[in-house]
Amino acid sequence: MPEFAAEKLRNVALVSHGGAGKTMMAESMLFCAGQTSRLGSIEEGTTVSDHEPEETKRTASVQMSVVPVKAAGHKLNILDTPGFADFRGGVISALRVADSAVVVVSAPAGIEVGTVQTWNMATEAGLARLIFVNKMDRENTDYDRVMDAITGAFGRECVALNVPVWDGTEFAGVHDILAGEAPPEAAGRAEEAYERLIESVAESDDELATKYLEGEELTPEEVGRGLRVAVAEGSVIPVLFGSATTNVGTAELTRSLISLCPSPAEAGANDPKERGEASGTLAAVVFKTTADPFVGKLSYFRVMSGTLRSDSQVWNVRAGQAERVGQVFVVTGKDTEAVAEFGPGDIGAVSKLTSVATGHTLTEKDNPITLGGLTFPGPVYEMAIQPTAKTDLDKLTSALSRIAEEDPTLRVQRQPDTGELLIAGLGDMHIAVAMEKMNRKFAVSVDLAVPKVAYKETIRSNSRVEHKHKKQSGGHGQYGHVWLELEPLSRGGGFEFQSRVVGGSVPREYIPSVEKGVSRAMGEGVLAGFPVVDIKTTLVDGSSHPVDSSGICYEIAGGQALQKGIRAADPILLEPIMTIAVTVPDDAAGDIMGDLNSRRGRIQSMTPRGDGTTLIEAEVPQAEVLQYATDLRSQTQGQGTFVLELARLEPVPDHLAARIVGRLEEQAAAV
Repeated sequence: MPEFAAEKLRNVALVSHGGAGKTMMAESMLFCAGQTSRLGSIEEGTTVSDHEPEETKRTASVQMSVVPVKAAGHKLNILDTPGFADFRGGVISALRVADSAVVVVSAPAGIEVGTVQTWNMATEAGLARLIFVNKMDRENTDYDRVMDAITGAFGRECVALNVPVWDGTEFAGVHDILAGEAPPEAAGRAEEAYERLIESVAESDDELATKYLEGEELTPEEVGRGLRVAVAEGSVIPVLFGSATTNVGTAELTRSLISLCPSPAEAGANDPKERGEASGTLAAVVFKTTADPFVGKLSYFRVMSGTLRSDSQVWNVRAGQAERVGQVFVVTGKDTEAVAEFGPGDIGAVSKLTSVATGHTLTEKDNPITLGGLTFPGPVYEMAIQPTAKTDLDKLTSALSRIAEEDPTLRVQRQPDTGELLIAGLGDMHIAVAMEKMNRKFAVSVDLAVPKVAYKETIRSNSRVEHKHKKQSGGHGQYGHVWLELEPLSRGGGFEFQSRVVGGSVPREYIPSVEKGVSRAMGEGVLAGFPVVDIKTTLVDGSSHPVDSSGICYEIAGGQALQKGIRAADPILLEPIMTIAVTVPDDAAGDIMGDLNSRRGRIQSMTPRGDGTTLIEAEVPQAEVLQYATDLRSQTQGQGTFVLELARLEPVPDHLAARIVGRLEEQAAAV
């Protein structure tokens, strides 16, 4: 039997803006539960959650960690998520398998950008929510100011369950408003909070509402029962106060998670198949993957139904492949502990499943269940990548594949037009951390650079040109002679080749060779060596030699004639034009439109969305938005988001084209 029944489990995601104290919250819960002998330190890199060297270096979480806390006969699977937007994939993974979320608020900072963003994510996921106001021991903290900010941002449903107590100017602890008489210095706050709580609980239940309106006192049992229902429904959001670094309020938070938050058996999910039932078909969703050069791949899962056992066989329904489960583990930060099995609702890990990736379902082959996967945001920040040492070239592809498997918000691809290998993610720090991790795990060091723009070349006028390839060097010579006519096609027309040769001036068997030579020459234009597009080429005449002509001769002649024809047909440079949809706070819309205009952008529309944000749609050259993710974050304090798509190619303004060509010629000369 599993160690913990579904009713005794709580799966809780800690979410917040960066720096609010989620990691120390998990650390404090472990310490208060007696699972650690001392409180770890972010600065010293000794916390259970932030165990990666990249986290120690930055004193911040860069990945989601699992921290099981055992208290009062229950197991709380605490999912500590990163606060920085570049690592938002970790939040998505945690919310997929959590039944409730604790939104951590920094008392001195109040409601920040990430607080609102992660609150909205937890709300959209349909999770029960609590708010923990951390760092109450810091200077410039004020209960009324924080509560006003919380209710202003998230509504009157947010109600305090405890209130801070100060001994003079020192933060001394918290008072549970349901636990009896408050200390004199907190009596006023406690009484007001108690009235708000009773009113909110009564509103969530008709029977309690009737009793409350008739002036009857609600019993503690009635309040507790009504509060639990209200929290599950989201009609009441409990707010608790404390300080993780001093272990104040931690025990109260743990008790509240146990008493108020739904268990997997109660919470279920949108899909009835995902309810944590004590028996039934195995269905487990993989929500995180890590790659280790020594341990191999480690897949984190949550069992939605049935039981996942060591030394068993499972079916990866998405890959259509059977997998052998050797050993399953309880994971606590970086440490693993082998166990026999995981029951419904529990979270664990298994190693060395070859076909399994994040979002896949582990089930039974004879009775398969497919669970919903995970949807991650598309990358918005792209860099060109190459190994620092040429000897690492062979290892680079494998290392990148392993890192991308670990982090689904990364994308690796080869840009066919520029030949560059590109890595894309959610921001500059996201890419930097991924490359540091790749170097540490797989010993591959890389250099990053701003990607090249995939310019193209074309022509603006018609031309008629001749080229004769003639060479005599003893024995058979070489002879190929063609006349070509070039004309521009409409944008997106691609490439067309026709032959209007009459009388056999170019033998029929050599016409495909001419086309091959022309096609090959289209790969390198005359201005800066970019591919040539949107040209129609017609073979109109030529001549041949009865002995010296051959296919390769006409291939060379066709390619050289095309180059001449392009030069004679007013060649121009084309650049990619992107459609961009930017969502920003209403008060930043004017500045963002001005910035897009300064980037040669053309505003198409501006639409207020009614939720305090404005959608700006525009067209802008790709060259102007290569680093836009960083710029937009700076301009909007992290509140702006955008989506880019390629629209079409357009001519580069002449003065800019000359500058681009000149710069590329200088770079080529310097190599």
